[in-house]
Amino acid sequence: MKSEILAIACVALSLRSIVSLYSYSGFDSSPMYGDYEAQRHWQEVTINLEPGQWYTNSSNNDLLYWGLDYPPLTAHHSYLVGRIAKSIDPRFIELQKSRGFQSRPHKSFMRLTVLTGDILIYLPAILGVCICIDKCFQSKSKLISFILFAAYPGQVLIDNGHFQYNNVSLGLAAAAIAAVLHGKQYIAAFAFTLSLNYKQMELYHSLPFFTYILGECMAQNSFKLFAIKLGVTATIVLATFFLLWYPWSGSLQAVAEVIHRLFPLGRTVFEDKVSNFWCTLNIIWKLKQHVLNHHMALVCLGFTLISALPTNITLYRKRCKMGFLLSLFNTSIAFFLFSFQVHEKTILLAVLPALCLLPWWPNEIILFLEVSVFTMLPLLERDDLLVPSLACVLIYHLICKCFYSETKPSSAQKAYLYISNILMIVIVGASVMIKAPPRYPDLWPLITSVIGCAYLVLFLLWGNFKHFTCKRGLLT
Repeated sequence: MKSEILAIACVALSLRSIVSLYSYSGFDSSPMYGDYEAQRHWQEVTINLEPGQWYTNSSNNDLLYWGLDYPPLTAHHSYLVGRIAKSIDPRFIELQKSRGFQSRPHKSFMRLTVLTGDILIYLPAILGVCICIDKCFQSKSKLISFILFAAYPGQVLIDNGHFQYNNVSLGLAAAAIAAVLHGKQYIAAFAFTLSLNYKQMELYHSLPFFTYILGECMAQNSFKLFAIKLGVTATIVLATFFLLWYPWSGSLQAVAEVIHRLFPLGRTVFEDKVSNFWCTLNIIWKLKQHVLNHHMALVCLGFTLISALPTNITLYRKRCKMGFLLSLFNTSIAFFLFSFQVHEKTILLAVLPALCLLPWWPNEIILFLEVSVFTMLPLLERDDLLVPSLACVLIYHLICKCFYSETKPSSAQKAYLYISNILMIVIVGASVMIKAPPRYPDLWPLITSVIGCAYLVLFLLWGNFKHFTCKRGLLT
C-alpha cells in the first residue's frame, strides 16, 4: 500500500512539474504583471519591512501595487519564502528595485516553493482525508480517491500554472475535514483556524465547521462537559488567532488596517467575468448604475446567508459526517454564487468537498469537477495555459471514466451528461477559433460565466436536495 501511495504522489508531482514549465499570471505584462509578481512582491515587503508596516501604505509599501491583502499566515509564509529567496539571490526581493523581476532561476525557485507546499501540506492532507473517508464510510477506495484528489486539474493549473499557494489553505482545510471525520474536534478547530488565517476565502467553509463543532459541543451529556469542550475549542481558536496576529495586537488601528486590506469593500461587486449570480445579472441590469457599492455588499451578504443557511440548519438538526461534507459543498457554492468580490479561483473551495463526495455520486461530481475547470477558462486562456488545461482535463476525464466505468447513469442522466460535455467542448472550441466581434470583446468570457453560473445553481439545488434527504442513521 505504501508503494502505491508513493507512486501516486510521484505521478501527481510530475504532472505539477510539467504544468509549471508553462507560462504564469502576468508574464511580461507590465506595469502590474500578475499573481506571480504579487507573491514575489509580498516576499519583498515582508523581508524588508517590519511586520507593523506590511499592511500599511507608505513610500516603501505602495498598497496600489499588489498590496498584501491576505491574512497574517500568508504574510508569515511570504516572509519565510523571502528569507530563502534572499539567501539565493538578494535581487529576487530587493526593496523597490525588484518589481517585475523575471529570470529563469527565479521562476524555478518560485515554482519549487509551490511544489514544496504540495509535498509538505496538500498531498499529505488529502491522503489523510481519503483514509478517513475510507474508515468512516467503508468505501474501500482510498487509493482511487487519492488519485482523483491529486490529479484534479483545477488546483494544478491554478497553483502550478497561473501561480498561487492554494495548496496551503486547501491543504489545511483538508486536514481539518480529516480531523472532523476522525472525531478529533480540537485538531479540526486548529487546522481550520490556520486555513482561515492563510486565506480569508476559507470563510466559504466556516459555517459548516462552526455548525458541526458547535453541535458536537451541544451533544454532550452534561453542562459541565459542554462547557469544557466549548471552552477548549474556543481557547484553541483564539490562541491561534492571537499568535498569528500578535505583531499587530498592540494597536486597534493596526488590526483595523489589516482587516480593511482583507475585506476591500471599496472594490466593486466583481471585476473580471466570473460564473456567479451577480455577473450574470449584470448583463440585463447594470448593478453599478443602480446600487451603491456599500449597499451591494450588504445585498451580497444577505443573499449568501439566505442561500447557505438551509444546508447548515439541516446539518445542525441531523448532524452526520456525510451531512457535514454535503454542507461544505453547498455552502461553498452559495458563497461563490452570491458573495462580494468573487474570483474565478475560489471555485476550488467548492471542489474540495466535491472530491470527498465523489465515491457516492461519481456521475454528478465528475461533471461538477469538469464544470469547475470550465468556469476558469477565461483566466487560464489569458495566462496562455489553454494547452495544458485541455490536456489535464482530458487525462482526468479518462482516469475518472476508467475508475467509475461500472457506474451506469440512468437514461436521463446519460443524456444530460452527454449534452453538458458537448456544450462545454463547443464553447471552448469556439472561443479558440472564432474571434469575438470588436463590439463585444468579452463575448466568450461572458458566455462561459453565464453557462457556468447556470450549472452551479443546479448543483446548489442538487446538493441541498441530497442533504435534506440524507438519513441520519445511515451515514454517521
